Amino acid sequence: MELLYSFPVLILIVVVLFGFKAFTVVPQQEAYIVERLGRFYKVLNPGLNILIPFIDRVAYRHSLKEIPLDVPSQVCITRDNTQLTVDGIIYFQVTDPKLASYGTSNYILAITQLAQTTLRSVIGRMELDKTFEERDEINSIVVAALDEAAVSWGVKVLRYEIKDLIPPQEILRSMQVQITAEREKRARIAESEGRKIEQINLASGQREAEIQQSEGEAQAAINASNGEKVARINRAQGEAEALRLVAEANADAIRQIADALQTPGGNEAVNLKVAEQYVAAFSKLAKEGNTLIMPANVADIGSLVSAGLKIVEGNKNPLAK
Repeated sequence: MELLYSFPVLILIVVVLFGFKAFTVVPQQEAYIVERLGRFYKVLNPGLNILIPFIDRVAYRHSLKEIPLDVPSQVCITRDNTQLTVDGIIYFQVTDPKLASYGTSNYILAITQLAQTTLRSVIGRMELDKTFEERDEINSIVVAALDEAAVSWGVKVLRYEIKDLIPPQEILRSMQVQITAEREKRARIAESEGRKIEQINLASGQREAEIQQSEGEAQAAINASNGEKVARINRAQGEAEALRLVAEANADAIRQIADALQTPGGNEAVNLKVAEQYVAAFSKLAKEGNTLIMPANVADIGSLVSAGLKIVEGNKNPLAK
């Protein structure tokens, strides 16, 4: 009786175990390798998958994401026999889970060892200075070599980056001295160039100032010459205008005298005026000098007046005409 009750329970337990073994869930970006009776059967895709318990088993699990892998530091010898301590990092991705499982026993170790040997070979063909300048070239060569070999491992090497290049302390000190000397040289060159440019600027400024000064003096001379010329012209024009006005005044005076002679009593008035001026002239000569010019007959003043009147009378007829 107990055997009858225990047998269904045993069957139930076996079914439950088979159920757990039969269903397998594969996460996203992962791949499971299934072996059936010890041989490769298939690759399980992400999601729910059914297996035959105790016949099928998951032999390998692979991540399909991009994986960074540190490459241990190693000592490399350059072409000029200088030791360098170099380390780096590899970025790779599993592209074929089957080859990653059966192509090599440990593809991570294989990639690491191949990266180290390739790096030693590349650096050995370069001099010390080139290793610092050609880091991109070194990375490209290592990636090409790894990617070519990793095809049979089901792995794609995406890139390789050198993290540190550390030379010995003696080399570092000599490099620091060289860098310091180079910087001092550049500083002296820059200082001399600055002084040269300063002198050139000063000379150019002085030359420009002299040019501007000479141009200013020339312009001032031109302006002074033009001013003097204008002044002379103005003076000449003023003198000419004065002569013209004097001539016009004399002409007006002569016309007025001529008109006065034609009017009644004008002749007598002119005679009187001439006589007064005649007498005034002799009076002035007597006051200003020691020499006196007198007519032959001093007593006959009337003869002097009549002589002046004769002059006026002689000019009367031409003016009247």
